[in-house]
Amino acid sequence: DKIRTLLKSRCVSPIGEEEVEKMKFSTDYFFISQRLDETNEMTRLLMEEEAFPLGNIYDLREGLFRIKIEGLYLDAGELFDLQRSLLTIATIVSFLEKKSEIEYPALKLMVAEVLTFKDVTDRIGLILDKFGKIKDNASNELLRIRREIHTMQASVSRSLNSILRQAKEDGLVDKDTQPTMREGRLVIPVPPAYKRQLKGIVHDESASGKTVFIEPAAVVENNNRLRELESEERREIIRILIDFSNFLRPYLSDIFESYDFLAKIDFVRAKALLAIELKAIRPIVHDKCIIQWFSARHPLLFF
Repeated sequence: DKIRTLLKSRCVSPIGEEEVEKMKFSTDYFFISQRLDETNEMTRLLMEEEAFPLGNIYDLREGLFRIKIEGLYLDAGELFDLQRSLLTIATIVSFLEKKSEIEYPALKLMVAEVLTFKDVTDRIGLILDKFGKIKDNASNELLRIRREIHTMQASVSRSLNSILRQAKEDGLVDKDTQPTMREGRLVIPVPPAYKRQLKGIVHDESASGKTVFIEPAAVVENNNRLRELESEERREIIRILIDFSNFLRPYLSDIFESYDFLAKIDFVRAKALLAIELKAIRPIVHDKCIIQWFSARHPLLFF
């Protein structure tokens, strides 16, 4: 349990920590030798070469399981995490593929059949910007909607500022009053005594009762249109995400396998980091069958 705790603290992901939990005793000579070789090679690699590119790892398995059901989708945040995880897999595979077969045979074997998903990450790149936000041009329809939203927001802002300027001149509001947002609508804060002198809809009142928030009648229609456009925007984004999930569904089994690789490489790196800290070396392990064969012929060697 102490070893598990030490290893978990050196993993960079929950899926790596799960590999630590799976760790158990073994008497399989070839299995043990392979695991020791992986750790030994990773130890040398971390000590002698450039930084190992184990960057962004996000556990997307729950979301990926969810979209096995048609009609369900990954949200924008999950999509961003998936993109970064897949890029991490591709970077690690590329990094290890460039290494010498003679120096790192066990690590090379680990990446021999690992798939990368450039078409998937490229497709996500058409939907999300570098900050993980849905791009305006993720679809032609979304571009149209967002342009109309910007136009409508500018119109509402101009009208509201004009009304506010007049209200200041008429002494209905303080000189430093600015428009604010209430219930998703731009409104003007007005003292209750003047609320009937500014035509519009009262949307809210401050906790102290000293301010009411009025949506001027002149901008009500445009604000209504803005709310409609925002609903259209949400529907179009969901359509884009569902469309991407439909595209992704055939890749799911391969992506799960690549996630298994990511978990294992995180686990191997954690073992190597602990080995370096402990100044540990690879133990020599003998196959019992080989020992029995030699001892039968050369008993003095095993006295």
